[in-house]
Amino acid sequence: LRNIRFQYVTISVIAACVAVFLYQLSLGGAAGDTFIFGFGAIPAVVFGSRALPEGMVAAPVALSLVTSMFLHGGFMHLAGNMLFLWVFGDNVEDSMGHRRFLVFYLVCGVAAGLAHAMANPASELPMVGASGAISGILGAYFILHPKVKVWVLLFAWIPLKLPTFVILGLWAGMQVVTSFAAD
Repeated sequence: LRNIRFQYVTISVIAACVAVFLYQLSLGGAAGDTFIFGFGAIPAVVFGSRALPEGMVAAPVALSLVTSMFLHGGFMHLAGNMLFLWVFGDNVEDSMGHRRFLVFYLVCGVAAGLAHAMANPASELPMVGASGAISGILGAYFILHPKVKVWVLLFAWIPLKLPTFVILGLWAGMQVVTSFAAD
């Protein structure tokens, strides 16, 4: 880090996502599902063709595009997103500063949520996860640090230094594969 002393926003977002995920788990079964439907972004609800059941505790529709970024569909979903945020977020936060980074993160997440919702506006399934916001962070990292090589562990034990574009390509491929797996 060159411009900031500590990556407060990156660590705070990670902590918030983990805390929300632990809360989701603590609710269990039906209550956990209700929580995800209440605070996830449901395209049909966002675009007004459907409404949530009356009396359901839920985020306001526009805010659900933000709250959905803090929900995750499982441990691996959370772990993958937070790993990429931890590795790349601090450098982008350092370049942008805390406030601009937070606004950038949220705008990327909302824009990605809207883009995803527009792809299937009649969907009644909640969108959850920080992948859209993190994709924006990765894009910013690539623009800010295009020549940097990143250490990765191949097969969990072979250290390997790869160019940023390879890591970002793997991220994009992983997003495409998991989006088809979810449908």
